[in-house]
Amino acid sequence: MSIAENYARIREEIPENVTIVLAAKAKSVEEIEEVIDAGATDIGENYVQQAEQMYSALRKKAAKVKWHMIGYLQTNKINKALRVFDVIQTVDSLEKAKAIDKRIESARKRIVSVFIEINIGSEDSKAGIKPAEHEPFDEYMEKLVRDMSELEHLRVEGLMTMGPRFGDPESVRPYFRRTRKIFERIKNLGLPNLDMKYLSMGMTNSYRVAVEEGSNMIRIGTAIFGKRKCDTE
Repeated sequence: MSIAENYARIREEIPENVTIVLAAKAKSVEEIEEVIDAGATDIGENYVQQAEQMYSALRKKAAKVKWHMIGYLQTNKINKALRVFDVIQTVDSLEKAKAIDKRIESARKRIVSVFIEINIGSEDSKAGIKPAEHEPFDEYMEKLVRDMSELEHLRVEGLMTMGPRFGDPESVRPYFRRTRKIFERIKNLGLPNLDMKYLSMGMTNSYRVAVEEGSNMIRIGTAIFGKRKCDTE
């Protein structure tokens, strides 16, 4: 099947309220153009430099979609990231949030949407906040969100997690379920600069389980673009 057909199949398969963020890592301009023409609304990039290049190459089509930072964001890349991305899904500390907040006005923006990235499996090989290092984790997350809500130029709009990678996607279900509970707890705090709209979890191997567990944003690459040596999903 073509890229456009793969996108249409998944779009039809999942509920309308679930946003598909296309994981564009190492994809060509032509591939991204095809999926935008097929109706894609959101593009995710892992690296700032690749996002800059893709945004420039797409020209007018770049403005048709929302751009998500879905990879680790280095502090020294924040200024460049703010020029491209509409959403930063990978905020993993109050320090990172403050660093972004300080740079937003110079990027000629007023508010930037951010998600807090949780490394729900506490895996050393992955970025994000590790529950094992911050128990009791629910209380830690509540304190973090309260502190972030005081920042003038950030709006916390969601949580993001990858979940451990298992051969059987059912094995990741308890991790997604725990993330959903944290999401609901934060959503009910009613804090300023907090508008918990999105629970971003689920990739090619696990998006069906993630949607069943309450995800309303999935990040898909391989299932739409096909397998390549450079794919890491």
